[in-house]
Amino acid sequence: MSPLPSTKQERDTLRREMLDAGRSRRAIAREMMRRWGFRPRAAWRYANGLSQETAAGLFNARYDTDGRAPMTGTRISAFERWPHSGERPRLEVLRGLAVIYETDLTHLVDDLDLKHLPESHRLTMLELIQAREARDKEVPDEEPTTYAQNSAPGDGLPAAEREVVTLVAHESSEHAERAERRDIGEATLEQFRADVSRLAYEYLTGEPFALLMEMRRVRARIYSALEKRLWPRDQTELYFLLAALNGLMANASQDLGVTPASDELFRAGWAYAIAIDHRPLMGYLRGATANAAYWQGRPRHARDLAASALEYHSDGHGAARLHLVHGRAAAALGDAATARRSIAAARDAAERPNHDDIHDGLGGEYGCAASKRAYLAGSTLADLRGEEPAAIDALLEATALFAAEPESERSYGCEAIAHINLAQTQLRSGDLEAVDLSLVFGLPHSRRIDALEKAFSGVRRELATPRYHGNPLAAELDERIETFIRDTITHDLRELP
Repeated sequence: MSPLPSTKQERDTLRREMLDAGRSRRAIAREMMRRWGFRPRAAWRYANGLSQETAAGLFNARYDTDGRAPMTGTRISAFERWPHSGERPRLEVLRGLAVIYETDLTHLVDDLDLKHLPESHRLTMLELIQAREARDKEVPDEEPTTYAQNSAPGDGLPAAEREVVTLVAHESSEHAERAERRDIGEATLEQFRADVSRLAYEYLTGEPFALLMEMRRVRARIYSALEKRLWPRDQTELYFLLAALNGLMANASQDLGVTPASDELFRAGWAYAIAIDHRPLMGYLRGATANAAYWQGRPRHARDLAASALEYHSDGHGAARLHLVHGRAAAALGDAATARRSIAAARDAAERPNHDDIHDGLGGEYGCAASKRAYLAGSTLADLRGEEPAAIDALLEATALFAAEPESERSYGCEAIAHINLAQTQLRSGDLEAVDLSLVFGLPHSRRIDALEKAFSGVRRELATPRYHGNPLAAELDERIETFIRDTITHDLRELP
């Protein structure tokens, strides 16, 4: 429905009368939507008495950090016209406008917006709307308050009006009393965090399917806690843990070769992370999604996701991993220059101290120790022709670092792939006798994850080259690899009815 005609004078008069009557901007926006058929973004702007140019100026003053002044009155207009025409506002834009208009970003969308949002964005918005509606249940619907505007202050107020003022104070006290209530304690929150951290470390050494079931159990307990009366910081902490846990579950699903489930879990994690605007967590999840895309055979998508992740996290070991994931994807695309730059950038990022809740606070799989960085750098070099000596050195360093780590912190998946990529590079260099895959072949069935089968494809390509035709040692190695692949956990899952 197109908005009904209205003049600036009419809108300003309505706004002034409702403010004088003690009504909120939310009530004004609702009345403008009812009376003139405005969509939410326009209604909230009018409720604040702003022109499109003024709203754009306030946006730039708050969020424009590089002087480019990206917001204009024309873009504000385009956001307000969408989806009939104009431009779809990104979630970051809605969050910024919500701050300018002093409201929740979910008040700036309606059912028509939701129908036209991309599915992943729609699910994120629905999560945010549900959270806001849960909060709204705790707050009574506002009632208009009327009072004489010209009465003297203090004791000079007439008795009836002084009673109204007292009632206003009582209402605040009653609401504050409700806000004080809390159905969850610090010990419970600490236990949830400890559980997620424990699972992050167990993921390095454990069986993915059994761990996925344990992660699901912990997630259910956090879901249940979210139904209780919480302080805002409690909800933020639980959203943080849910985002991290969904990312870990996505990794486990990827290990099991169930790509659709992995993608869905990453999207769920992203919804929680963006709701609390936790940038290191958003960087981790975007980077983990990039890594999954690499193993799914989508290096271009992996490269773009990793580059995007670096916008959220630029220092420390977590950023180093993002650079290396980006470089590995670039190497798979034959972009040697970008791959080398990424390895150098990872080295620099790792040397810049940075502590955050996800990479350092939870640790385990969320971290990126020197062993993992050496494995990723060596694997990147292994994909570049002419870099075989450097790749072998880096991968030998990685395997030595893994071997020196405590068993409880030793990522068997990354260590195994380091050995496989080392073998591939040694074969390409003509050094079949140097290949030693005993650690990989010795993995139990329950730890033979999907990535190992994919990594072995590179070794088998080298064994199939003319250099190794008729070589009995090469034939024996290829046969052992084929037997290994037949006995992976993902192979069993594919054969389930």
